[in-house]
Amino acid sequence: MRRVLAVALSGLFPVAPAFADGMLPETSVVIVYEDKGEATINVRNSDPRPSLLHVMLQDIPEDAEPLLFVTPPVSRVEPGESQLVRFILRNAEPLKTQRMKRVVFEGLQPKNKLQPGRATVSVNIRQNLPVILHPKGLAPNREPWKGLTWTIAGGELVVRNDTPYVVRMGQEVVLLPMMTSVRVPAGYVLPGSRHALPLPESVRNATAVRLYPATVYGFAVDSYDASLSIATD
Repeated sequence: MRRVLAVALSGLFPVAPAFADGMLPETSVVIVYEDKGEATINVRNSDPRPSLLHVMLQDIPEDAEPLLFVTPPVSRVEPGESQLVRFILRNAEPLKTQRMKRVVFEGLQPKNKLQPGRATVSVNIRQNLPVILHPKGLAPNREPWKGLTWTIAGGELVVRNDTPYVVRMGQEVVLLPMMTSVRVPAGYVLPGSRHALPLPESVRNATAVRLYPATVYGFAVDSYDASLSIATD
């Protein structure tokens, strides 16, 4: 969303009204299927004025390969109207696993005309969504978090994702039965990734780990208790 906020400057100016508006994507995630080669999403301008929709792709730290482009990157959207944005794959090699990027939708508006005795500040609020690239021939998986493996080895909690699916989950996991929380590096675990988290001595005999997964669309589901193995030296 985008808000135009009026603020008092050092108590010299009265406060003007506040308005909420912005560019609203129709879904919380973009999924690009390799067999289709592209995906589309509608973005609506909820502002009472025309705005420029600026669309920016972002790489996540673990994956900087340029696999997508968007069109149009900039477009004028009238009040209450929607703009169709296309995400087009440009992978040179077939996808072997799901991949993840992010996209930012931002509405850019004309500067407000200042009224005497008032000051305004324009704040652009961006919508930042994940983009999942799905390989051709890979079956959908509604519960990919069940494919993670959890181990305690060398005083560390080790989580591995040997599946081809991106797993979305909360960053806090709980060791059972101690109910001790541990924080993973990100709200996702990528295919082929491995994370090792140091553990205090008191919880190195835990028997399970409780995680708080999310669907591919980012909606939280019931917590899931995964078995935890202890590696022997």
